[in-house]
Amino acid sequence: QGQLDESGGGLVQAGSSLRLSCAASGRNISDYNMAWYRQAPGKEREIVASISWSGANINYATYSVKHRFTIIRDNAKNTLYLQMNSLEPEDTTMYYCNSDYHNGPYYFNWGPGTQVTVSS
Repeated sequence: QGQLDESGGGLVQAGSSLRLSCAASGRNISDYNMAWYRQAPGKEREIVASISWSGANINYATYSVKHRFTIIRDNAKNTLYLQMNSLEPEDTTMYYCNSDYHNGPYYFNWGPGTQVTVSS
């Protein structure tokens, strides 16, 4: 099972930007469609954005995310990114990465996640 390590979160003001990183080990992300997820306390984990193994197909969960976030993959670095612009307080939560569940089981162990907190 592969391992994941998310980073890049922090406390920012509304309208700011953050770039989340997800470094993988033990498996190559190039073999999988990958995704970013987020989970608020007491709520189910939800997908934010997904990207195919080649990067050719990208999907975003909502209209709002589509026009503010960009999912990027660097297979050579075995790393997934989420560029988050125009952050809103509603984006405050924990963010995780893993393989895209639409294509089968999760192929990586869940990492610790990275906390994003956006103040108004």
